[in-house]
Amino acid sequence: MPVDLLATPDLLRSVFRRHAAGVAVITARGDAGPVGFTATSLASVSAEPPMLSFGVGTGSSSWPAIAAADHVGVHILGEHQQELAATFARSGADRFAPPTAWRDGPEGVPVLDGVLAWLVGRVVTRVPAGDHRIVIAEVVLGDATGTGRPLLYHQGRFNRLRD
Repeated sequence: MPVDLLATPDLLRSVFRRHAAGVAVITARGDAGPVGFTATSLASVSAEPPMLSFGVGTGSSSWPAIAAADHVGVHILGEHQQELAATFARSGADRFAPPTAWRDGPEGVPVLDGVLAWLVGRVVTRVPAGDHRIVIAEVVLGDATGTGRPLLYHQGRFNRLRD
């Protein structure tokens, strides 16, 4: 087997740069206030009961709050929210300062304004996966009435759908 085909972190990153993914922001309430991060690992797990999953790095600043949270918020971003996605992806950013518009939502979860859809989920489990944890949550409520088109992540940058 050629060495350049062997599994490495760079190979995985290169392959997944070619995979277009929807952009979400995950939020939770921590001891020191709200936390959140941009995620492209969001997946539907089950319809009965309604469940979802996402990955979070154990070295991220949001991990301690996510590790302790009973509930999380999941926000589907629209193509008009590239700057919001970048803010929640930026290390050290004050993610909940203006111009981020948000409110305290159900179960104390921070809910972002202006998103295409949002959910609040009760954390069921956190599964170890290398330097990440896969969080599985049961959806308890949400709102899918936002308007617009989804924001995508592809080739290392945020993109819009093309017709």
